[in-house]
Amino acid sequence: MPIWSPDSFRGCVDAQPIDYDDEALARVVARLRGLPPLVTSWEVERLKTLLAEAQAGRRFVLQGGDCAETFDECSPGAITSKLKILLQMSLVLVQGGKLPVVRVGRFAGQYAKPRSRPTEVRGGVELPSYFGDLVNRAAFTPEARRADPELLIAGYHHAALTLNFVRSLTDRGFSDLHHPENWDLSFFERADLPAELRDEYQRSSAQLAEALRFMEALGERAIDDLTRAEFFTSHEGLNLHYESAQTRTVPRRDGHYDLTTHLPWIGERTRAISGAHVEFFRGIRNPVGVKIGPTIPAAEALELAIALNPGDEPGKLVMISRMGADRVASSLPAIVEALRGRRVLWVCDPMHGNTTVTPSGVKTRDFSSILAEIERTFEVHHALGSRLGGVHFELTGEDVTECTGGGITPDDLDKNYASACDPRLNYRQALEMAFRLAARMKTVRASSRPPRG
Repeated sequence: MPIWSPDSFRGCVDAQPIDYDDEALARVVARLRGLPPLVTSWEVERLKTLLAEAQAGRRFVLQGGDCAETFDECSPGAITSKLKILLQMSLVLVQGGKLPVVRVGRFAGQYAKPRSRPTEVRGGVELPSYFGDLVNRAAFTPEARRADPELLIAGYHHAALTLNFVRSLTDRGFSDLHHPENWDLSFFERADLPAELRDEYQRSSAQLAEALRFMEALGERAIDDLTRAEFFTSHEGLNLHYESAQTRTVPRRDGHYDLTTHLPWIGERTRAISGAHVEFFRGIRNPVGVKIGPTIPAAEALELAIALNPGDEPGKLVMISRMGADRVASSLPAIVEALRGRRVLWVCDPMHGNTTVTPSGVKTRDFSSILAEIERTFEVHHALGSRLGGVHFELTGEDVTECTGGGITPDDLDKNYASACDPRLNYRQALEMAFRLAARMKTVRASSRPPRG
């Protein structure tokens, strides 16, 4: 392959190009290059070690957060609620799967979003699409929709503020995580919840509470160590000007690190083998995720794996399947078979393949379809002797009404639809999903067998 550098992507086709003023962009990129890194290389290497253990079946990955962060939501309440629901979910998964959980947030950088079309039309007026706060602004005006490179600096500062607050929260812990009986478990009483499922939730909650009380009895250090566990960040590496500006070598380590985040990923729309995104991310030392949908040929998935992890390094490559519940069984097996023998962490994103639009034009996702994709993905991996090592959700700790199911009907969607882009699971839906996933992990644990290859 051609010689790589942090700027070699500029000679490749970008599937999501941004129309910047070149001189203004160059000035901003130069400023970004001089700013301190947002994360450290040793944190990146630590995550790579944990992902390698997840590949080997010794850990499970929970990745989640906003579809698209906005600068306005960089507030203590919003950050705390997202972090808390992820930590609560992880404790439920620890109890169900009997495995340590690697917590990875979709925040502190998830400010850019790919679009299916570069422009949108309203009332006969055509303007550039909104690509997230890192690129332009949501208001439908020519000025707001102009790509503004100064937003790269604003994105850096908001990511730094978010990371600083997350680190302080995880260092001190959340005392109410110690007591599941104090969590909002009102979904247990939902009328449409089958009695046997309600009983299973309650048993699991009681077992988790008992285990945490036992750890408390051993002393504060034991319980604090559990709730103060490491936390990592991730975002889609869509804007390569932002990523490359923070990519650098570090003392006493080989290679280049993208220090905007611990785990960047390549989206379904930007995973072309010859494209700019694969060119950039093939050269960094970070672990890298790549989203794969139902249309990717198995041979192309293998080509991607080789390009992004040519040395087959443990913990380096995360393949994030996003098939849609109805297409998992027909599309995923050939891809898993094609990658047999390579070191890959398989993660399921059950959100993006299950997006629908209501008759009134509201984008939504249904809880049952999201759960079905996870269940069917587990089944495919089990049947092929492979292993599903993680899940990837778009969620929030707020009481939004964006996804149906879990107590939300289509008529409820307009009550608190707050997403800047795609629909997210709300607090109660996310916690219920964790209980459902934990029950599945118990079943997998009981019937597990060593993977082939």
